[in-house]
Amino acid sequence: MELHDVWFVLIAVLWTGYFFLEGFDFGVGVLTKLLARNRAEKRVLINTIGPVWDGNEVWLLTAGGATFAAFPEWYATLFSGFYLPLLVILVCLIVRGVAFEYRVKRPEERWQRNWETAIFWTSLLPAFLWGVAFGNIVHGVKIDRDLEYVGSVWDLLNPYALLGGLVTLTLFTFHGTVFTALKTVGEIRERARTLALRVGLVTAVLALAFLVWTQVDSGDGKSLAALVVAVAALVVALVANQAGREGWSFALSGVTIVAAVAMLFLTLFPNVMPSTLNADWSLTVTNASSSPYTLKIMTWLAAVATPVVLLYQGWTYWVFRKRIGTQHIAEPAH
Repeated sequence: MELHDVWFVLIAVLWTGYFFLEGFDFGVGVLTKLLARNRAEKRVLINTIGPVWDGNEVWLLTAGGATFAAFPEWYATLFSGFYLPLLVILVCLIVRGVAFEYRVKRPEERWQRNWETAIFWTSLLPAFLWGVAFGNIVHGVKIDRDLEYVGSVWDLLNPYALLGGLVTLTLFTFHGTVFTALKTVGEIRERARTLALRVGLVTAVLALAFLVWTQVDSGDGKSLAALVVAVAALVVALVANQAGREGWSFALSGVTIVAAVAMLFLTLFPNVMPSTLNADWSLTVTNASSSPYTLKIMTWLAAVATPVVLLYQGWTYWVFRKRIGTQHIAEPAH
């Protein structure tokens, strides 16, 4: 296996990790409107991800940096062609981080309610737009002979990509719902399990349609295996949720995300951005990659840094592993 193939796999792993971890972050943000009934329950939801949300976003920074260094042509075409949706995602992530920190800086109810509304929308929009972006990457976009995107932003809003956006939105919301059931106690835990069933059934229908469409369009035997794993894991996650096994349900919803993202990258390889104008103009792991020397240096750096990051993030989750409920929410100090 060539180094550019290795880095394609590593970038796939980074995006998978990001969607697994940030997925339930986005889901919990959406639940601040769908599940929480009062201010205390909103604080419970936000506190479940409070210690980890910023660490989860490190995976996005790493994935973007790795793409820039390992496949500069891919990075350039992707970020220039998808400039507007990626800018919206970036603004949402910035506002979301500010909302987490500023929400409790003042005691006024209107102040806190506005920041909580910001958390909801800046969780919902990226969850949807990431699906749109990856739907276009897999399905193909208008790339010319100079390896540049020549379409418009409206070309990105095609039925396949929009369906992909709905899948990521519902899947992340389901992932966040079972995470909430895993991390909370009391009435909010029971309501989270009930909502998880409803969201999970909608997710199953949308995900099956999207993955089957992907398989028919550009799949092979490996992607078919990933499709089967994704759908089976989602079904079993729903069963585990109904049985009150929140840990298994969360793990299996994560398996669904991992298998679904794996399927997308399996159908994509050896391309990184297919061209719908001419297959010969597609960006591939070969024509979009950096020099072998650059990839070699990156491989050594990743081998040293990655275990340290994983150990630290694993330790963070272990420290904040306990459940919380409204009884653990202290009165405001203002």
